[in-house]
Amino acid sequence: MVGRHDQTTDPELLAALLQARRGTAFFARKLNELSDAELDGDSLLPGWTRRHITAHIGYNARAIARLVEWAATGVETPMYPSTAVRDHEIDFGATLSPIALRHLFDHSAVHLNVEWRDLPEDAWHHKVRTIQGREVAATETVWMRTREVWMHAVDLDNGATFRDIPVPVLERLLKDITGAWKARGTDEDLVVKVTDCDLTLGDPTSASPTVVSGPLAAVVEWVAGRGNGGVTAVVPRVDAVEGFVDAVPPAPKWI
Repeated sequence: MVGRHDQTTDPELLAALLQARRGTAFFARKLNELSDAELDGDSLLPGWTRRHITAHIGYNARAIARLVEWAATGVETPMYPSTAVRDHEIDFGATLSPIALRHLFDHSAVHLNVEWRDLPEDAWHHKVRTIQGREVAATETVWMRTREVWMHAVDLDNGATFRDIPVPVLERLLKDITGAWKARGTDEDLVVKVTDCDLTLGDPTSASPTVVSGPLAAVVEWVAGRGNGGVTAVVPRVDAVEGFVDAVPPAPKWI
C-alpha cells in the first residue's frame, strides 16, 4: 500500500512541517523516558506538574487541529471557546490516569499530523484566528505547534535543554519574543547580544542600556523566562560612569 504524503509541495512549508514533527518526536521521547510515577513530579513551570505539561501539549494539538479543519472547510472552529475553558481542560487532563494521559498525547499528535497532511495546497493560505485573536494564515499553525513541543519538552525537566532545540527554532523564538516586547514597549533600554552568531537586538545607542549577552541557546532560555544560565548582564548604575557586570535581571514578560 502506498503511503500518503503531504498535499502541499511548498519546500519552505514542508521544511517547517518536518521541524514540527521532529519536535513532536523529541517531546515523545522525553515523555516516554518518564515513569508513570515521575509524571507527578514538578515541571520547570511554576504550579505545573509534568502531568499539566503533557495535558497541555495533548489538548494544544487538538486545538490547532481545529484551526486546520477551519482552513479546510471554511467553517469557523475556534481553538477554544475561551481561555478559561482551555485552563480548565488542562487542569482536568492533569488528573487523567497515566495511560490515558499518554494516549491523549499520542492520539492528538497523530490527528494533527493527519489534518496537516491532508490539507489542500490552496487551503494553507486560508485565514484562521488564534486564541489571542490574531488572524493568521493556516501556515502559522505549524509554527504554533513547533514552539510548543520543543519548549515544553525542556519544561518536562527530564534532561532536555535549550541546546537540544534546533537553531532555526531558537532564532524564530528569539524574534517572536523580542518582537512581543517591542510591541508592548517593555524592551526600552534593553539590548540582547547573541555572542555565537553576532546578533544584537534592541537599541545599542540607548543612553543607559541593560545589555544581556550569551550564546543563542542561553539567550533564548533567558528571554523565554526559563533561567539565566550562560548569560551575563551589564546593568547601568546612576553612581557610575559605565555599567558593570551585575546580576542578570528577569526578562520582560513574553505571554
